Formats: sequence, C-alpha cells, structure tokens
Amino acid sequence: MSDNGTFDRIAGKAKEATGKVTGNKETETEGKLQQAEGKVKEVAEDAKDAIQGAVNRLKGDK
Repeated sequence: MSDNGTFDRIAGKAKEATGKVTGNKETETEGKLQQAEGKVKEVAEDAKDAIQGAVNRLKGDK
C-alpha cells in the first residue's frame, strides 16, 4: 500500500467531514476527490508491485 495514497485518503476523509459539518459543498467535494486520488495511487502501487514480483519470478530472483 502506498503511503501517499493512504495519506490522501485520510486527508480527503477529514476534508469531506469538515465540508459536511460546515455545510461547504465545495470542501466536501474536494475531500471526496482527494479520497479517490488516494485510492488510484494505492491501486497503481499494488499493480506495480505485482508486475515487479512477476518479473522477478520470471528472472528467477526472490
């Protein structure tokens, strides 16, 4: 899991909650978008790790 992605998801969740509490739809939406960006970063990092693991197995590395 990517630390950057995790940070974005947590920060986005806080931003979304702040927007809900204050009634600020723009901040709430920004939080949702930041969470989505974090998830994309995590998925990309997981895919990169899976591909690297496959390459290493094909090369005989551990």
